Amino acid sequence: MEDENKLSIYRAARTIKRRENTLYNALRSIHDDSVFVGEISQLWPELPLLANLRCGLWYSPKFHSTCYFKSTDGHTNNWSFNTSRLNLHVAHLAGQKGGCIIVDSTRKGKRFPDSMSKTIPIWTCVFNRAIVNHKSRMQDLDKLTEGVNSDNHEPETSDQDAENTRQASREWDSSLHLPLWVSKTERASIEERLEGWTKELEASGADIASLASCLKKPLRPLWISQKTVIWLNEVPDHDSWDFTPIILVSASSSTGVIQHRTTSEFSWNYIPGAGDDEESWARGLSPDLFWNNVYDIINSGPDMCNQKVANMVEKDRVYRAQRGQNAPQVTLKPPKSLNSTSDPSYVEPVLSLDNLDIKNDIQFCDDDSTVFWLGTTNIAVGTALAAANTTCVDCVMNCGRDSFSACYLNNEAYLHLPIVNSKLDRFSLRNNLASAVNFAKLNLRKGKTLLVFCQNGEDISVCVCQAILTALFDDGGTFDDGKSFSETHITKWEMRRRLVFLCKFAIKARPSRGNLKQVYSFLSGGRPSSHTPSAPSTM
Repeated sequence: MEDENKLSIYRAARTIKRRENTLYNALRSIHDDSVFVGEISQLWPELPLLANLRCGLWYSPKFHSTCYFKSTDGHTNNWSFNTSRLNLHVAHLAGQKGGCIIVDSTRKGKRFPDSMSKTIPIWTCVFNRAIVNHKSRMQDLDKLTEGVNSDNHEPETSDQDAENTRQASREWDSSLHLPLWVSKTERASIEERLEGWTKELEASGADIASLASCLKKPLRPLWISQKTVIWLNEVPDHDSWDFTPIILVSASSSTGVIQHRTTSEFSWNYIPGAGDDEESWARGLSPDLFWNNVYDIINSGPDMCNQKVANMVEKDRVYRAQRGQNAPQVTLKPPKSLNSTSDPSYVEPVLSLDNLDIKNDIQFCDDDSTVFWLGTTNIAVGTALAAANTTCVDCVMNCGRDSFSACYLNNEAYLHLPIVNSKLDRFSLRNNLASAVNFAKLNLRKGKTLLVFCQNGEDISVCVCQAILTALFDDGGTFDDGKSFSETHITKWEMRRRLVFLCKFAIKARPSRGNLKQVYSFLSGGRPSSHTPSAPSTM
């Protein structure tokens, strides 16, 4: 009887939570929080606004770029500096613009997610330390050069410049800056690991030299939340600081309690960090589609929001399908305890297109069509839409499940590998990598350019490119037809170095751990055939 009571309480709590976390509550909360984000960004309009994926992407209609700092890298006793998520483009962008603003949020009744409390502070500190080490090595080299010049009785014309460089290096702040609420014990534990993380960064092949020349001041995080008090007549200019600011904006209120809010038209429950875990509430809606139609959605009210969004998602699917983009059908399941059509949160499982006017009802969103060229390798990585719109490549490799209309390409210039996510098939990528490498080798030997794409251009296509770069190129990114690969024992560290090289150019790369494991398994356990493509054994 006691177990049944506990189960009943659990079910009741889940039902209450489901009723509170409705689609309208989430979107209205995001819209309210976006006003705060907009106000902060206007305080420093020269600084680029970045969304920390994926939650941060909901909180503004327009971002300059995105970044990917994981909260798990900042969890207590699990601190990490991950060389597969270096976010080098963020540091370069901050150096070029004098700083940047990063937006994120959290559901957990605290002011900042761990990505902002610890992951990014660790990142700035490790980069600062690597830059100091680089400057120190350059100074030692300058001293050696000065000694040679002195022996040869050549005039020393740069003594003052050298001294200025040494002084700047001594003043470069490489200390760890954490928010006040991080305990001294946790700070000490993080500081013990900084030296090791710095060595990992230096060994990863990241271009610290270009970063050192780009950054005029050390990186340093600043934290702003809705509880932060800012005197508008005393907002400092970002150039006035003696550091390059990485301004971390936590978009949501940190009460941790769902608040009931009311306007003249509607009432709703405010949800802190509503943009988090979008799979559980967004019903196929994307941030771009939401912001393209924000006023229609918000003005539809709680009763009509679900149906309004469902229609928009389906119309956008049809629109993208007509443009040749991958657009899977979205099927919505009604909550088991709310299966009445009179309930405002109920949505029919399948939508009919008979009464959908897909021409003028909504503002559609197009997938990203950016193509990232990987240095001088003749290889590019991109999305399905990028492949559809690109005609400046000689051959194309499609790594998505859906076939691609390639009427302008001959059979030798097009390869379709229907690879699925590692969560669906743990060996799908590995079993196709031999064919991918051989196709790339055949075309790169002839000096042809190759575009590798998947649906989002962030995961599967990136992993395929990593396998190609490792199997067919040397450390410097020069095509050698697999010579260095045949002479090298592939380690996980070597894989990381290649991924760092790739992410330097493909700044939106977010390869999953499962797919990276498959690449390593393939490269360490098999070799690409020089003749007919074949899949290596999965044993």
